[in-house]
Amino acid sequence: MAANRANFSGEWKSKESISMGGNIVCVYEAEDRMRSKTMKIAQQADFLIIEIPNPSPLAAPATSQEKLTFDGKESQINQGRERGKKFTVKLSADGQTMTVNSTVHLMMATQKQAFFYVTEVWKLSHDGKSISVQANAKSTLDDEERSWKTIFEKAN
Repeated sequence: MAANRANFSGEWKSKESISMGGNIVCVYEAEDRMRSKTMKIAQQADFLIIEIPNPSPLAAPATSQEKLTFDGKESQINQGRERGKKFTVKLSADGQTMTVNSTVHLMMATQKQAFFYVTEVWKLSHDGKSISVQANAKSTLDDEERSWKTIFEKAN
């Protein structure tokens, strides 16, 4: 891995969540990082942990975590038959971009299973003050592909 690898650590804020930028519901639960406008990232050598605050104003202050391991092996968050997510994470050879490939499954109100296939490419700016997330998604609901970019600014 490159010695000058991007370090995504820090607190980050955006005007809109990654998911909503593409106007597609590719989240498996309310606390999914794809739905959050703020993230706290702690990066280690082989993984990073993303903490997001609970978005509900009615709930007690809490955070949820998602661990993204750079080994390219599939990870899974399973909420049973109703919803969940499988994903892989890889760093580029130069260590400057991170690619997250996810498959989200949800049970719709019609009792039909829906799948969302999402690719996110994360890039840290040269000055380390922003992260751009280029996302591409496709859903089994409408078979339409969507692409969008979300920018997170460093808050600390």
